[in-house]
Amino acid sequence: MVWLVAMTSKQGSLCGLAARGFWLLGLVLLMDASARPANHSSTRERAANKEENEILPPDHLNGVKLEMDGHLNKDFHQEVFLGKDMDGFDEDSEPRRSRRKLMVIFSKVDVNTDRRISAKEMQRWIMEKTAEHFQEAIRENKLHFQAVDPDGDGHVSWDEYKVKFLASKGHNERDVAIAIKNHEELKVDEETQEVLENLKDRWYQADNPPADLLLTEDEFLSFLHPEHSKGMLKFMVKEIVRDLDQDGDKQLSLPEFISLPVGTVENQQGQDIDDNWVKDRKKEFEELIDSNHDGIVTMEELENYMDPMNEYNALNEAKQMIAIADENQNHHLEPEEILKYSEFFTGSKLMDYARNVHEEF
Repeated sequence: MVWLVAMTSKQGSLCGLAARGFWLLGLVLLMDASARPANHSSTRERAANKEENEILPPDHLNGVKLEMDGHLNKDFHQEVFLGKDMDGFDEDSEPRRSRRKLMVIFSKVDVNTDRRISAKEMQRWIMEKTAEHFQEAIRENKLHFQAVDPDGDGHVSWDEYKVKFLASKGHNERDVAIAIKNHEELKVDEETQEVLENLKDRWYQADNPPADLLLTEDEFLSFLHPEHSKGMLKFMVKEIVRDLDQDGDKQLSLPEFISLPVGTVENQQGQDIDDNWVKDRKKEFEELIDSNHDGIVTMEELENYMDPMNEYNALNEAKQMIAIADENQNHHLEPEEILKYSEFFTGSKLMDYARNVHEEF
């Protein structure tokens, strides 16, 4: 960020040139840094850029390890630790209140009250918080379903959904509805047509047998949130493998999984982002996704890894989360450790953790 400082009138012309020079330099640096979109979006960034259209399947699914585009979910650990309280630790929160809130969470996870969190206790907590995200998705889906089911008959046809989707893209809803009813060709741009085709494939997958292209409220939930359905989770995995698989063998090698997005990076900041991308994905591939450690990830392995209600995965995640903060290597999480590594668990760094831990307890 380039800060422009107001100068006196005698230095006006000279400083005006300098200011413009600094501004242009800052602009160039920003352009270089954003030459390729990076996988570093956070909850707060997503909230600021929330989908304008809630009837579209979201790219991000709370409590699921991968985004719909195959990127790692950078907020996963916070989501399964905080559950529906994700917004309770924003950067503007008063630190003392946030520390106390974190210690309240600690005491809830610590079921046997020995002031240590074991992997089993953390596993139980992760499953509980994941269930909270599921319930939130169900509540939101009820509202979204009502928005696309104007006649309230409990079923949504593909045509009804298509009308609402195109209306959200700026088309006149009445004109679109008439055109579809009369089987007239719709004039949409190439990008919108491609999105419609992908959505229709997904619609077919969510439509339980016998297929009638009519979705119930539960099927619409699967359409928006594939993590709620085994069949749709398989479909999501196939889509991710299709996008990352470079040799067409319908499985993923390490080079395919860590392959960088298309684009070029021309400065050190961008190079650091690239390096972190490769490091994070390599670690995830080798330690968690490739369960038999043969260097290849099958669709079954990826599906098991992405299933948010997989108890074995929850235990692995619990062990990994404890290991991040386990400074005394006793395989448990203690109050001092969770406060020191609060940024990992909550997204906010709470200072003076050691001095405050006994007070907060």
